[in-house]
Amino acid sequence: MKQQFDYIIVGAGSAGCILADRLTESGEYNVLLLEAGGSDKSIFIQMPTALSYPMNTPKYAWQFETVPEKGLGGRQLHCPRGKVLGGSSSINGMVYVRGHACDFDEWEAQGATGWNYANCLPYFKRAESWSGGGDQYRGENGPVATCNGNEMKLNPLYSAFIQAGVEAGYPETIDYNGYQQEGFGPMHMTVDHGVRASTANAYLKRALKRSNLTLLQHVVARKILLDGKKAIGVEFEHQGTIQTAYANAEVISSAGSVGSVQLLQCSGIGPKDVLEAAGVDVNHQLPGVGENLQDHLEVYFQYQCKQPITLNSKLGLLSKGLIGAQWILTRQGLGATNHFESCAFIRSRAGLKWPNIQYHFLPAAMRYDGQAAFAGHGFQVHVGPNKPESRGKISITSADPHISPNIEFNYLSTAQDRQDWRDCIRLTREIMSQPALAAYRGDEIQPGIDIESDAAIDQWVRENVESAYHPSCTCKMGDIEDPMAVVDSQCKVIGIDQLRIVDSSIFPTITNGNLNAPTMMVAERAADFILGNTPLPGSDAPVWIAADWQTKQRTTQTQRTSVSSTEMKR
Repeated sequence: MKQQFDYIIVGAGSAGCILADRLTESGEYNVLLLEAGGSDKSIFIQMPTALSYPMNTPKYAWQFETVPEKGLGGRQLHCPRGKVLGGSSSINGMVYVRGHACDFDEWEAQGATGWNYANCLPYFKRAESWSGGGDQYRGENGPVATCNGNEMKLNPLYSAFIQAGVEAGYPETIDYNGYQQEGFGPMHMTVDHGVRASTANAYLKRALKRSNLTLLQHVVARKILLDGKKAIGVEFEHQGTIQTAYANAEVISSAGSVGSVQLLQCSGIGPKDVLEAAGVDVNHQLPGVGENLQDHLEVYFQYQCKQPITLNSKLGLLSKGLIGAQWILTRQGLGATNHFESCAFIRSRAGLKWPNIQYHFLPAAMRYDGQAAFAGHGFQVHVGPNKPESRGKISITSADPHISPNIEFNYLSTAQDRQDWRDCIRLTREIMSQPALAAYRGDEIQPGIDIESDAAIDQWVRENVESAYHPSCTCKMGDIEDPMAVVDSQCKVIGIDQLRIVDSSIFPTITNGNLNAPTMMVAERAADFILGNTPLPGSDAPVWIAADWQTKQRTTQTQRTSVSSTEMKR
């Protein structure tokens, strides 16, 4: 294998596939892309309804576990990360949520200069091809197809959930990824004509047709090679041997919020105490590497359904076979959707400028591994607060890259996080009790009507909450004077030349929603930085903010105001 390249990218995931495509487009640069996993050519990855399979399969995902979490009574939570072409975009639930506009203004306020919503919106658009066509918010020519699945046509429960939210006093939104996130409306997914729209499908396939891209699969990146304070290459294991490759221009880590931390720390870049305890020589002390870890938690709020219309009747082998056959022949039907076709974003209390609670509605009562929750028909919402105060950390315990690092989210460690969950449970129960769902709603399966007091809610949440699989923020972007910042606003590792990180680890704070969309946006924007391209011009698209957010927890659709994205400040 040729050992000298212009760019070396570690990780062919949500960000790495985009960078591989954008950096090879001109034909000017030779790029090496290293991936720990293998091919994504599996029906279980490509068929949207099979989403529970790849994330629970060691072949396709790192099956990380947290340390015992104090805030969860010592429970350890599952934390799968993609280990396949496309990374977590090949194993995730395909939910497409950009985040609220204010999330990105918050990034800039945290020291990520230039990463406000006005500057990020054009890159969301560049990545996307929205089934509804382009406008000032949505892209129409991008590589990643987004849609609403089956347009909520195959089950009346989707629309009933939206109507229940309106009856509870919340606004309805036509497009939560556009002008107005707050409210109840259709949910969007990364699905292209019935097939998962991973970054492997959308970007990498076309990039692999170019002679200036070299892809190596089943690779374990051992460390970044340094010459003083300059990254010059990568040492990795491939086909049973330790090899090295050198970068003329840059090394880019797109190994994810866990993988990028492990790679940097194994390379001697990180907190001195962590490196020394793991037996790694300190090459560059950077205390923020692995800190600031954030995640979303969620529970399944479940009800029995009085009408036999839910997906619980589709879990038998015969039904699965028919769904699979239809999908194979037509790429349509129940196999062509992730089934999350309606959703909501609400504020849990007055004084919040933008939503902090997210709902995914599912016309079934089942676990994330696809197993039925009970005998009979049911439906559920996946719900949880999206802006936690709790911060955790990731730290290696060995220089051996085969040994998983310690992952400690420090869940529910603040009083406000625990209060947000109490509010979440009570507000959800109120929404689900509205007249729009009366014809369908049976008994509450869980939490159960006896879970009412603060103490009972706290205990139930500790025992039942699960990760939404959104680990992030472990190599945060910030001002170079910030002692905990790991990368600057150009995604360059502070203090190390020719080294960048481009993935969800660089988020300063977790966004209000699923992480695949903002990760893709970050990669698109970073590609322009790396290539020295003129950034896309900022947008002045207006954004909906509730007029009475300072005094009211919810509002009606008529009580609203618009502000320009460039005027929004916390």
